[in-house]
Amino acid sequence: MEERKSKKVDIDSWCGVFFEIGLVIALAVCLMAFEWKTYEKAGKTKTNQTISNFEEEIVQITKREEAPPPPKSEVPTTLINIVEDNVIIEDDILVNTEADQSTEVNTYVPPVVEKEEQTVQEEEIFTIVEEQPEFPGGEEARIKFITENIKYPQIAKENGIEGKVFITFVVEKDGSISNVRLLRDIGGGCGEEAIRVVKAMPKWKPGKQRGQAVRVQFNMPINFVLQ
Repeated sequence: MEERKSKKVDIDSWCGVFFEIGLVIALAVCLMAFEWKTYEKAGKTKTNQTISNFEEEIVQITKREEAPPPPKSEVPTTLINIVEDNVIIEDDILVNTEADQSTEVNTYVPPVVEKEEQTVQEEEIFTIVEEQPEFPGGEEARIKFITENIKYPQIAKENGIEGKVFITFVVEKDGSISNVRLLRDIGGGCGEEAIRVVKAMPKWKPGKQRGQAVRVQFNMPINFVLQ
């Protein structure tokens, strides 16, 4: 009796299917091999490469300039006037060798030397004293005097110049005014007008130190205001 194989267990009938599956797997492995990528790990440094970025320094060669020699100083020459031996000199000193007790001798009179004038030293000028100098009549009288006598300069009016002018002067022992100077000016002729008014002031009551009248430095502001 002839044996027959079942189609379900027949291997030969599946050979074509297995062959195709094998081809598909082989093709997929090849594609994966071509598409496979590798990456370098982070933190890994290449120590076998060195980069030199040093620029060569260019040194400029400069020519040393020698200083010019100092000018030769001219040696002053002295002219010597040679006098002959036979020249008669008129400045000889005559000595009388035959003088005796009866010979008159002129008395030597020394020349009169004028005495130098002694320099007069200025007395000390105080800035702070026990009793300050005062305008006759007080502060109100001083302001009134300046207001009535001051004349606003025309140039200052035309240019609208306003401000304070500071004057300094010395009140002498007798109350007179001296050494009037301008400390600060605002221009336009205001400083000159302030000096003129200060010089025209009457004598002040002098300042005193330890009961004695002394010279005192006094500073005065004068305000120029356009009305």
